Order: sequence, then C-alpha cells, then structure tokens
Amino acid sequence: MKMFYLITNEVKDPQGDITNRIVAYIEAHGGRAVCVRNERQVFQDGSGRETDCVLVLGGDGTMLRAARNMMDSDIPLLGINLGTLGYLAEVESAHVEEALDKLLQDDFSRENRMMLSGRVEKPEGVEEDYALNDIVISRCSSLQILTFHVYVNGQFLNTYCADGLIVATPTGSTAYNLSAGGPIVEPAASMLLLTPVCPHTLNTRSIVFAPEDEIEIEIPQGKDGCQQMMEANFDGSHKVTLRTGDRIVVRRADKTTEILKLNTESFLSVLHKKIGEG
Repeated sequence: MKMFYLITNEVKDPQGDITNRIVAYIEAHGGRAVCVRNERQVFQDGSGRETDCVLVLGGDGTMLRAARNMMDSDIPLLGINLGTLGYLAEVESAHVEEALDKLLQDDFSRENRMMLSGRVEKPEGVEEDYALNDIVISRCSSLQILTFHVYVNGQFLNTYCADGLIVATPTGSTAYNLSAGGPIVEPAASMLLLTPVCPHTLNTRSIVFAPEDEIEIEIPQGKDGCQQMMEANFDGSHKVTLRTGDRIVVRRADKTTEILKLNTESFLSVLHKKIGEG
C-alpha cells in the first residue's frame, strides 16, 4: 500500500499532532497521505479512487460514520483509536508507526463486515439507510413504554412493550446490544440480532436470526389507543421519526464494510482486554 487517506476526528486530535505524525511517517517511507475533511464528497466524486486504504483517527463513532459515508467506495478502513473503549479502532496511537510499517509492506488481512439496510415505510414515502453496528428504535419524547409488533419473513413473532428495540450486526453486538443484555457474536459472522431495551416482561430475551431473514417492525397504537412517536437511529448518525402506522424493514445489506486486520490476536483475546479496560 502506498496511497492513504486520513479521516480525523478533530475533537480527539484538536492540534493535529497525531495526524501530522502519521502523514510525515508515510511520506518519509515512500507513500502518500491526504487528509480528508468531507470524505463523502471525495469518494463520491471519484477523486479518491486511487486510494489503497483509509486511516480513521478517532473512536468507534468515527469509524461508523466513515463506514456509512464510504460504503460505495470499496476501500478498506483501518481504525486508529484516539478514544476510550475502541472495538473497531484496532490500532492504539502509541503503536501507529508499527501499524504503518505493516501497511506499507502489505502485511495485513482483510475482513468483510456485514451491514444492515433499514427501509422506513410511511404514508408519505419510503426512506432507506444503512448501518454497520445497529438500528435502534427508541422514544424521542417523554418517558413512556413503547409498543412494537415484530414480524420475521412476514410471520408474526411478538408484540414487545419496551423502552426500545435494537437490531444489531455481529459487529454491533459489543455496542448498545451488549449494554442491553444481548449476546456477543464474533464480528466476522453473518446474522441478525434482535434485542429489546428494558422489556416490560420477565420472559423476553434477545433472538438471533439467520442473515437471510427480514425483520419488520410495525408501530401500532400505544396504550389506550394513543398515537406513538419514536425514532429509528442508524449507527447514532441518522435519525428517522416513526409514528403509529409506520414500519421499518431491516435486512442484511448488499453492501459490506472492509476492515483491515494487522494482528492475529483472536476475538476472544481482544474481547477479554476490552472488557477488562471497561
């Protein structure tokens, strides 16, 4: 690899010290590095087509935004962790030079991560967006119990009364899904996870579905026939308001996110370290 684009979370690197250090190291070793402020525009207009790799400096949130913005580019990502608990950002800032050496020598492996497609169907039209971690449906106003009708492949599954619902990928299994009591899944796997948030029942648990399954969540009338209003949140970046009568259909996306792996450490070993840090 010789051509790199850098996407930096400027809140995490306000003076650009780490970004400049990386650029200088790459150029000193025969490569080229370009810092990007609007990655969506760069890769949509084709100016970044010669890029071998995108280095994402920040935390998992920065990686998620980069993955959504660049999902049509087919360019692999490598995360450099400037945050706290980073599952997606593999490289710690103290080991940047070692990581760059491996990239420049093509010493890495590639891992394709499953993404979700969420199609929101409303009387006024249809809106679709994508997520690498999860699609979360939660309240957007005062504290109240939400009601959902859930169907899988057109067959009724259950009516959930909860604070929200999470549909997660294996990559997102260690995010909000984990905090809500959902299962941890090896991130390179392909499956759908459905996890209720604080369900108002004693016997509601997470359910794991095959990657070919389609989960449809319908927003019915609430308690005493009241109109419900909530929001669907795609990786914490994009929100769509949902009201009674609306529905969202979640399935495996046709697109994937390619992430570079520089070490052979097992997922269980990484998980042990991250949980210990948390």
